[in-house]
Amino acid sequence: MEQSIFIFAGINIILALSLYVTMATGQLSLGHGAFMALGAYVSSILTVHFSIPLVLSFLAGAAAAALVGFAIGFPALRIKGIYLAVGTLGFNEMIEVVLRNVDYIGGASGLSGMSGTTLANVAVGTVVVLAAVLYMNRTRLGWAFKAVEQDEVAAQSMGLNVTFFKICAFTISAGIAGIAGAYYAHYMFFIDPQSFGFHTSLLILFYVLIGGYQTPWGAVTGAFLLTLIPEIFRGLEEWRLVVYGIIIVVMMAVRPQGLISEKTVKTIRSRFARKQRQSPSSISSLR
Repeated sequence: MEQSIFIFAGINIILALSLYVTMATGQLSLGHGAFMALGAYVSSILTVHFSIPLVLSFLAGAAAAALVGFAIGFPALRIKGIYLAVGTLGFNEMIEVVLRNVDYIGGASGLSGMSGTTLANVAVGTVVVLAAVLYMNRTRLGWAFKAVEQDEVAAQSMGLNVTFFKICAFTISAGIAGIAGAYYAHYMFFIDPQSFGFHTSLLILFYVLIGGYQTPWGAVTGAFLLTLIPEIFRGLEEWRLVVYGIIIVVMMAVRPQGLISEKTVKTIRSRFARKQRQSPSSISSLR
C-alpha cells in the first residue's frame, strides 16, 4: 500500500479527533474545514514568505485556528443543535470566500512552495494528538465535557460553567484541526480554498459518526476506514459522498453509536485485564 494512504489516514485521524472534542460537549460543528484551512494557510505563509522553521509554523497554524475558534465560540455556542451546525457551516463558507479573494495568499489560484513533511512526522503528530485527547478524557476537563454532554442543566447545578467548558472544547478542537491543516499543506505542497470547503467538513463528520462519537477510538477507526475505502474502490471515488451517506443511514438504523462505542472499549479493556490477571497463574502452573 502506498505511503500516501497512511499519511492521509494520519491527517484524517487528527481531523476526526478534533471534531470528537467538540462533540464531547454535545455540540455539532460543520465548520472544521475552516479551522483546517486556517492552520494550513498560516503555516504555509510562514514557511513560504518568511522561511519560518516547520515546527514553529505548525504551532503558529494551530494557535491561529485555536484563537479563531475561541473568538467565534462566544457567539456560536449560544445556539444549540442544528442551529449551531448551520452557524458553523456559514463560518466555513465565509472563510472560503475570504481565502478566494486575498491575492497575497494566492486567491482562488492557491498557494504553493511549502516545505515537505514525511510519514514519520505525520505518525508522530497523530500519536501525540491521540495521546493528548485520551489523557484529557481522564482529567477534570474531560469529565466536565462529558457532564455537559450528558445534561447541561445537571452540570450547571453541580457548579460547572457550561459556557466556559463549551468554549474550551471549541478552542481545543479548532487548534487540533489547525494541526491537521498544516500537515496537509506541507504534504501536498499546494493548497487552495476549494480544498477546505463544506465537503471537507462533511467528511470529518462522517469519520466521527461512522467510527463512533463516544470515544476517541471511534474517531480513529472511522477516519482510518474511510481513508482506506476509496483506495480499495478507486472507481467509486466520485461517488464517495453518496456511499458515505448510505453508510451513515444504515449505521443510524443499525448502530447509531458508531462502530466503536464506550461499551466496546470497556469490554475490550475488561477482557485484556482478565487475561493479564490469568497470565501469572498460568505461568506458575507451568512451574
